[in-house]
Amino acid sequence: MNIARIVCTGVLLLAGSAAAQDGGRVIQKTTISLGTATPGGGFPLYGNGFAEVMNDADSTLSILPRNTKGSTENIPLLEAGQLDIALVAGEPAYEAFAGIGRPPTRLKILTAMYSSPGMFVVRADSPYKTIRDLVGKPVAFGARGSGLPILSRYMLDGLGLKQDEDFQSVYLDRAGDGPAMVSDGRVAALWGAGIGWPGFAAVAGSAGGARFIAPDTSEIARIKAKHAFLKPLSVPAGSYPNQNDQIDTLGSWSFVLARENLPDDVAYRLARTLHGVESTFCKKLAQACETTAANTVAAAPSLELIHPGVLKYFREIGVAK
Repeated sequence: MNIARIVCTGVLLLAGSAAAQDGGRVIQKTTISLGTATPGGGFPLYGNGFAEVMNDADSTLSILPRNTKGSTENIPLLEAGQLDIALVAGEPAYEAFAGIGRPPTRLKILTAMYSSPGMFVVRADSPYKTIRDLVGKPVAFGARGSGLPILSRYMLDGLGLKQDEDFQSVYLDRAGDGPAMVSDGRVAALWGAGIGWPGFAAVAGSAGGARFIAPDTSEIARIKAKHAFLKPLSVPAGSYPNQNDQIDTLGSWSFVLARENLPDDVAYRLARTLHGVESTFCKKLAQACETTAANTVAAAPSLELIHPGVLKYFREIGVAK
């Protein structure tokens, strides 16, 4: 088993030699496998952008994105050593770290990705105005295996609602299928999260337009009282086409997690490179503006959950003690 783990690690991290632009000297590239999610969702969009800016910034890195079923598959793939790093939504990460329904994970945080304010989107001409209006209606809660359905379960549970009993729940094989289902009426609403989330952008940018539904002030208080780990978050006005007002809701932070035995020096290099391209990544992708060293320290449930190699770099630049 130890031999198999060593072989697996070698396959993932050591891709052999390649000629980098260093006076013609042949240098070894470090290949990093990055798990994302199903095509059409926010994770592949983010993961592809992450890999591109990181690879451009460090010629000795080769980060290779890989489509998966999403957060709930990424965690066991990381634990099995079949991925080096992976994108994981806040709720699955919270459950894994806390050992809810499973033993506590030993995975580590590489970086905070972005905050994920959760809400529904409906067609602009739909009669639905509140979450209660959607009870009994068909609602697409996101891709199977992604973190979105877990976030919605917590939110709805805080309101005394059961996702699979009080709604006609629809789970997608591909995250990108949701907007068309809203537009043609197969579902009354699509659940999602984030600023610049592709599903929301697609519905809001369609000919018929869109309207967003989030918990009101009293509902936010009820949810927060039951699930304190959810954080008050806002979607600024103008984040989506024809969204003229700020939307207040609840949500969590998504993370890039690393397998437990990712070498400290590799994690350090990744953290250093990422810190150096924060502004570049922000220009490339709106959600990535929240991907910063400072936000990682603030969003992590505890510093002990940040990878030791990353934490070493954070202490060197003064964002962690």
